[in-house]
Amino acid sequence: MVYSYYPGCTLKNKAQDLDRYARLSAQALGITLEEIENWQCCGGVYPMAKDEIATKLSSVRALADAKAHNRDLITLCSACHNVLKQVNNDMATDADICMRANNYLKNDLPEEYHGETKVVHFLEMLRDTVGFDTLKEKVTNPLTGKKIGAYYGCLLLRPGKVMKMDDPENPKIMEDFIRAIGAEPVIYPMRNECCGGYLTLEDKDAAAKRRNAVADSAADFKAELLVTACPLCMYNMKKNDKGVPVYYFTELLAEALGVKEN
Repeated sequence: MVYSYYPGCTLKNKAQDLDRYARLSAQALGITLEEIENWQCCGGVYPMAKDEIATKLSSVRALADAKAHNRDLITLCSACHNVLKQVNNDMATDADICMRANNYLKNDLPEEYHGETKVVHFLEMLRDTVGFDTLKEKVTNPLTGKKIGAYYGCLLLRPGKVMKMDDPENPKIMEDFIRAIGAEPVIYPMRNECCGGYLTLEDKDAAAKRRNAVADSAADFKAELLVTACPLCMYNMKKNDKGVPVYYFTELLAEALGVKEN
């Protein structure tokens, strides 16, 4: 299956290895990721102001490009996924936003865009297209014996009515992923609480307090490491005082599939 791929800024700059692991893993699973040509930054944060249109236009361009190629749009970063999916929802459900965005982009798009593209997170692709049972069969280097805590963060699942990825209060997609790569998932209370990543530039102490609370919660339930789908969460959580290692899910996936480069 072929997807239009939106990598996002972090995965094309500071986290190129995470992008590479995803591409290698997708290839091993028979999935093709076709990177969108000339994609632009999504902004990293969904703009809440009702009259804010300009910062949504880069997302609309990416969504319209996927539509033009008759493909679903796939992302790896929970922040990009959140922005793209919420903007897509705007284009499908808010006539005023849709009209204004299309007016801005009337010379850039082949036709008007009205939210037709399906936005998919890489984890959803593993669950719904590949299937976790099939993924398990393709694992050549299972992470047997590893006790891994899934860290969802605040953007992957919320708002639940728009993201529609999993139960925002009691998710299981990452635990099922952990089982598929041969490890043991650890359920702990703060797995879908905010780590404070967006506070790091403004209030380092507040960010530290939140990330340490998450790490303490995971460690108390005997997690040996954490896995996340948000680059910002990963970089913030790696500084936790407990010393709990934090990995991006594509790195563990590539390791389990035997395609991780040494």
